[in-house]
This record gives sequence, C-alpha cells and structure tokens, in this order.
Amino acid sequence: MSPSAIRWLVGAGLLVLWEALPRLGLVPQLFLPPLSETIAVGIKDWRIFAEALAVTLGEVAVALVFACGGGILAGALVGSLARARAMLLPVFSSLYAVPLVILYPVFTAWFGIGSESKIAFASVYGFFPTMLGTAAGIQTIDAQLLVTARSMGASFTQRMRHVMLPAAIPTVIASLRLGGALVIVGVVVSEMLTSAAGIGYLITSYRTVLDSPRVFVGILLVLLLGMLLDLVMRLLERVATHHPASTPSRRPSVAV
Repeated sequence: MSPSAIRWLVGAGLLVLWEALPRLGLVPQLFLPPLSETIAVGIKDWRIFAEALAVTLGEVAVALVFACGGGILAGALVGSLARARAMLLPVFSSLYAVPLVILYPVFTAWFGIGSESKIAFASVYGFFPTMLGTAAGIQTIDAQLLVTARSMGASFTQRMRHVMLPAAIPTVIASLRLGGALVIVGVVVSEMLTSAAGIGYLITSYRTVLDSPRVFVGILLVLLLGMLLDLVMRLLERVATHHPASTPSRRPSVAV
C-alpha cells in the first residue's frame, strides 16, 4: 500500500472515531462534539466564521511577508559573512530558545490590541526559524560554486542572488515551512489572548460559554489553514528541486 493511501486511511479512521466516540458516549460531547454536529454548526454560522477567517488570513499574510522575507534576507547575509555569522548566530539561537509568548504583553504595550500587535508578534515568532534555517543552508553551499562565481567577476549581490540562495533553496524551503507554521500559531494565539476579531477570538469566545461545536469549527479552520500553507510549501519545494543550482551534481563548467 502506498504512503498516500495509508495517509488517507488514517485520516478517514480519525474522522470515523471523531463521529463515533461521542455518539457512543465513550467521550463526553462537551469535550468532543460529533463531527457531523460540528460541520452543521459551521455551515449554519458560516458568515461569522468567514469574517473571522478573513481577518486571520490578512494578519497571517502580512506577518509571512515580514517573517519569511526578513528571515531569508537576514539569514542569507549572516550565513554568507563569517564575521557576522560568528557574532550574530549565537545571539539569534539564544533568542529563539526564549518562549516569545511571554513577550506578547510588550507587543500590546507598543502596538495596542489591534492587528498591528498580532502581526508584529507573529512576524518575530516566525522570523527566527526562517533566519536560522537560511543561514544554515548558506553554509552548506559547495565552495567551488562561490569560487567559480568570484573568479568570473560576480559581485557579492550577484553571488547572493544567483548562487547562494538558489543553492540553498531546499533548506530555505524547509525553514519557510517551519516559520510559516509558527506565524499561523503566533497570529491565532495572540488573537486568543487579546483581540476582538479573528479565529482565535472566536475560539476563546465560544470556549468561555462551553460551546464545544463552534470551538471545534475554529480549530478545524486553523488546521485547514496550516494544511494549505504546507501544500503551498510542498509545491514550492517540488519546483525548487528542479532548479539547476539546487542540484549538487550540476556544477558550472569553466572554459579553459
């Protein structure tokens, strides 16, 4: 049986258990409502959840630009410069080990309780893994590629654009996948803490009144958002693996 078929079977089995366990009384419906009831509630209140999802998607999209774009740029610069790498990588690694959620009150004090604080928090949350992964990918580049580019008169910017980043694409995509997932987590968690809109806000609101079906609708939407991001990253990874510079066996030839 193929891995894809196994994944589908596991997913189908989990959905069957989700419906059967609360129906049979094996799990209290307050803790886990039946799948059919959750879907019915989501369809009934689709406008409410659609508006909240639009808010969350907007915050995630902006935070992804800052976290992933800034992480790739900073990681490429730090990873390609030995002095910067020696000075900054230990600092960024130490900061990444700090649970950033304890700093969220600082973001609310600086940016308020609106979307700005959610975007800033999620951007920082996703920045560190993207930056560290990109820097690690830059360090694994075949030195002969850089020597060849330098001997052909390529500037630092040209080497960065045409050699370093393309050669580090697989590692960069992997770091983007982790950074993007943390961006989603950062946005949803911050919405759950202090917000008046978004999926995280709905989850917290319905949880306080013990409305389990609607809580699980929100959880499902977050899961679907994460799956969508993973699908996009897989497509990027598939395209990136066909990039000539990302294949170690292909090296530029130098005419003599």
